[in-house]
Formats: sequence, structure tokens, C-alpha cells
Amino acid sequence: MKTAATLFVVCVGALLSLGLVILYSAGMNHGGARYLLMQLVWCGIGLVACAIAAWMDYRWFKNLAWLLLAAAVVILSLVLIPGIGVQIKGARRWFDLGFAKFQPSEAAKLALIIALAHYADRNQHLMATFKRGLLVPGFFISVVLALIFVEPDRGTTVLLAATTGVMLLIAGVRWMYLLPPVGAAACALAYSLWHDPVRLGRILSWLHPEAHREGVGFQAWQARLALGTGGWTGLGLGNGRQKLGFIPEHETDFILSVIGEELGAIATLGIVVLFIVLVICGVYIAWNSRDSFGMLLGSGVVFLIGFQALINIGVVTGVFPNKGLPLPFISYGGSNLLLMLTCVGVIMSIARHVRDPVAVEAERYSSKNVFAPQIP
Repeated sequence: MKTAATLFVVCVGALLSLGLVILYSAGMNHGGARYLLMQLVWCGIGLVACAIAAWMDYRWFKNLAWLLLAAAVVILSLVLIPGIGVQIKGARRWFDLGFAKFQPSEAAKLALIIALAHYADRNQHLMATFKRGLLVPGFFISVVLALIFVEPDRGTTVLLAATTGVMLLIAGVRWMYLLPPVGAAACALAYSLWHDPVRLGRILSWLHPEAHREGVGFQAWQARLALGTGGWTGLGLGNGRQKLGFIPEHETDFILSVIGEELGAIATLGIVVLFIVLVICGVYIAWNSRDSFGMLLGSGVVFLIGFQALINIGVVTGVFPNKGLPLPFISYGGSNLLLMLTCVGVIMSIARHVRDPVAVEAERYSSKNVFAPQIP
């Protein structure tokens, strides 16, 4: 367990350090230190949140589960109100705090994961039933997803739906119960995309990138050029050209293209390896938790990180259409960095309170043999 927790922290530290370095390079045409300074501020806040979450007993979240979920629904509703939520590029997803913008959907991710883990823990013996296993949790999951969907934020909706779906399967919900709602959600998403010219254009540019490389697919096409230009070893830190106005949002959703161009395919593959190791270690910690709540909570936050990284990397490399999700620990953005570091703290709390495997085995033995000696 100590090895898994150490590797997990090392991976996070490596990704975070690389993110700060590459953000300085990405901001060279904007005064150099602009992105770095703001990210350092959010990193400091996030590390404090991480330390608090790691210090806390993760089981305390049980007492706050429904309060956090209710608060998430409230702020997701408020951000949709003109004059309260800030609208940028047709989407109303942010609160303007004056010194920065806060995205409530980031807080809602963790709140929903905590609530779902708490519900499944309280109803372990009923999760295989249709009503308690799917209908009840499906209701509050749908409320959160619907509010995020209408912002609109399709990427976060898909990410959170995938994460909660995996949590339900781990909790014991029968996969045959999940197929109909997944199919219905996919049809609804397809219908929405078909009647949304902006996002339909992204889909078409993804299917036919060369035909749309001067239009809606310009960003994705330039990202691929950046990755190809970098080769195996890259052009050198700070020497990338695509960040000089060719790739919009290069410091956020497409930060991986800057890394590929300046540091090369070796660094890009290294990032993929770091995320794989991080997910494996996180799942190991979660599955060795002392209770089902810890297992579900840990699995939820780890798959949230893993799925978000998978989608971002897939978008930049052209595997998926543009979703607008940042690369965890690396992309510029305070709200997401704060969430990711808080999730790291939750995993560390679970690792701190994990039961000794020797004691667990002794408990299993004693339960089978009433005459077995009791270990204090």
C-alpha cells in the first residue's frame, strides 16, 4: 500500500511540475509569466485543499454527502441565470469571482461522486435490484447531468456519465439494467448534436479533418501538425511555433500539442504512462479500502481523473472529436486543478486508513473458525 501511495503522489507531482514548466513556455507570447503565476496561485490553494482532504477521515464525507449534492444542484442552477452566470462563447458555465472565474460543474463532479458512493454503501444489498440500484441513483445523477448539459457542456456531461456508470457497475448494478438508459442517453446526445450547428461542425471536422482544416477543424488540425512537427525529441522548450496564434486555447484543452511539439513524442508517451500508473495505483488503493464507501469513493475519483485524461489526449490526437476538457494537473485552469488536487487528497485519506492485509486475513480466518485465536 505504501508503494502504491508513493507512486500515486510521484505521478501527480511529475504531471504538476511538467504543467507549470510548459505553461510558462505556452505563455511566452502573452508576457511569459501570466499563465504560470495564476496557475501557481491555484496550485497553492489546491495543495491546501489536498492536505486537508488527506488529513480528514474520508468517512466524514458520508455526513456531508446530501448537503454537498444539494449545494451542487443550487450552484449549477444559479450559473444558468443571466446576470449571475458568466457567458463565454455561447456557454454559461462560470461565476465571476473578480480575481478569477469559477466553474461550478467542477465542484459538482466531486459532490455527485460522494453522494453516489454514500448511497451505494447504504444500499449494498439492494444495488442488484432495478428500483434501488438504478432508478433512485439514476434520478439524482440525471438532475446533475441535465443541469451541466444545458450550460451547454457536453464534454463534462459525457465524462461524469461515464464515471458514475462505472461506479454503479462496481456497486453491483446489473449491466443489463444500464443498457437501456445508456442507449436512450446516446440517442438524446446524438439528437442534440444534430440540431447544434457548432458541435455538429466539430463532429464533421473530426470525421473529415482535411476538408475542414481552414474552418471549424482549424484548431484540431494545427494540434496534429504540432505533434508531428515535434518528432521524437521535440524542437526544444520554448521553441514551439504552433502556440504563436495557430492553436487557440493552446494553454488549456490543447496543452498536449505544445508538449508534443517542444518536448517530442517521448515526453507525450511519458505523460500517458504517468496517467496509466496513476490510475492503476489509485484503483489498487481504492479496492483495498477498509469499507465499500472508500472503495466506491476512491474508484470514482480515480476514474474521473483517468477518463478526463483519456478524453483530452484522444481529442488532441484526433481519436475523439473536440470535447473541451482540460488535461488533469497540466492544463491552465484553476477550477479543474483545485478539483484534481482535492481528489488526490481523498485518495491519500483512503490510503491512510486502509486496513492491514494481515489483519484482514486474520479476520477472515477467525470468522470461519470460532476456535481461532483472536488477534488484538
